[in-house]
Amino acid sequence: MRSKDKIAYFYDGDVGNVYFGPNHPMKPHRLSMTHHLVLSYDLHKKMEIYRPHKAYPVELAQFHSEDYVEFLHRINPDTQHLFTPEMKRYNLGEDCPVFENLFEFCQMYAGGTIDAARRLNNQLCDIAINWAGGLHHAKKCEASGFCYINDLVLGILELLKYHARVLYIDIDVHHGDGVEEAFYFTDRVMTVSFHKFGDKFFPGTGDVKETGEREGKYYSINVPLKDGIDDSSFTRLFKIIIAKVVETYLPGVIVLQCGADSLAGDRLGCFNLSIDGHAECVKFVKKFNLPLLVTGGGGYTKENVARCWTVETGVLLDTDLPNGLLVHKWKKGCFVGLEEEDELEIPDNDYIKYFGPDYSLKIPNGNFVGNLSCKSISATFSYHGTYLSAELTLVSALFLWENLNSKSYISTIKAQVLESLRYIQHAPSVQMQEVSWPCKRVGPYRYKTSLHFFWQVPPDFYIPDFDEDDQNPDERVDQHTQDRQIQRDDEYYEGDNDNDHNGEDT
Repeated sequence: MRSKDKIAYFYDGDVGNVYFGPNHPMKPHRLSMTHHLVLSYDLHKKMEIYRPHKAYPVELAQFHSEDYVEFLHRINPDTQHLFTPEMKRYNLGEDCPVFENLFEFCQMYAGGTIDAARRLNNQLCDIAINWAGGLHHAKKCEASGFCYINDLVLGILELLKYHARVLYIDIDVHHGDGVEEAFYFTDRVMTVSFHKFGDKFFPGTGDVKETGEREGKYYSINVPLKDGIDDSSFTRLFKIIIAKVVETYLPGVIVLQCGADSLAGDRLGCFNLSIDGHAECVKFVKKFNLPLLVTGGGGYTKENVARCWTVETGVLLDTDLPNGLLVHKWKKGCFVGLEEEDELEIPDNDYIKYFGPDYSLKIPNGNFVGNLSCKSISATFSYHGTYLSAELTLVSALFLWENLNSKSYISTIKAQVLESLRYIQHAPSVQMQEVSWPCKRVGPYRYKTSLHFFWQVPPDFYIPDFDEDDQNPDERVDQHTQDRQIQRDDEYYEGDNDNDHNGEDT
């Protein structure tokens, strides 16, 4: 057993500034809230903090088709009207809109997961965290479910360079269909997804009978659940299945997607998990003492997402965070401080107002039981059944969903999954080697082979040249560009350089 885990944490201050558009449930602002909450608890002092590189097009094309990557690189809100056929082909639209800095956003969150995998591969850390990652719906040639680039697949492909077997676990309320599809025909990756299934719930896949094909037969594990599952049922089932999976499959590394839309009160979810219940799954996986890559995922009640991922950062650091109800001083609707005798359970930070009115870290999972179901709510929408109106969002926050997962149903699902695992043969050891192509450098990051031009990832030690005389002093320089000018692997500032810009969620 490891004496003390070495944790690497990846965050780019610009990732939370992205805006999907009005009324869209995906709010990258939640990442800024999470990061500031992590900082306010001083958790960063127990980790190595890194700003990830922006993934290069050639890295994204390790999984995604080159034409799709090129399209994402080219499209922007001002020109999207010129690409109507391509928008349809690549599934961009209402669910997956075109917004400012779309491609840069993809580069940031994908770069974080790729960097996390590389540090694990080089044994530079035991656990790597990228809360910006976990966008598990994206397909090889199209966007899906608010996801454009599947960073999880890219991270797993990186891990496969060093590990014969990779275990992927997904506790998002939605099925991890993009990751499953990518590895559906191989035994090198086992995917295990715990999710809501039925009632035309997005994405509509993830039946227990979907177990993989050809060499991947029985290496895709799906645990389909119904509305309202609670902590005790979920964690009991999770522990039984994951313990058996690890015992049978013997993975060399684990990737854990911690989608927070499985929490009670999520705008798009329909489970009754508390933050403690969700975090218990993270704690259980950590106990296997295997290299672990942890990402975010879904989560659409942003203050609860920030709470959850902060608590789980603490879990990965073996640090318990205090909880309690607070009495804050307010004057004319404005926060003016704490009473002298009050203990601040959520430390003061730039986003403290989002955690009112009780300012507790671990929110309760509800006080009432209603008879709502995802089926009845999704009927109000023509769009995947994923968007919820403001009125129904409020209802979901006040009421627990009725738990439709009977003991007999849970037992049946568990039996089917365990039966599938009986057919597992350990994936054979795989001899791996790097393939080099003869090429000639013809420009920064660009090389030429006898076949075609392609983008090449520069070596780790490559530092782009900057000419200060060519830079426009009136042009805003983003944080990432500044870091490329001065950057060290072990560098971290507690000041403004590492914080995203203060700003309200639009």
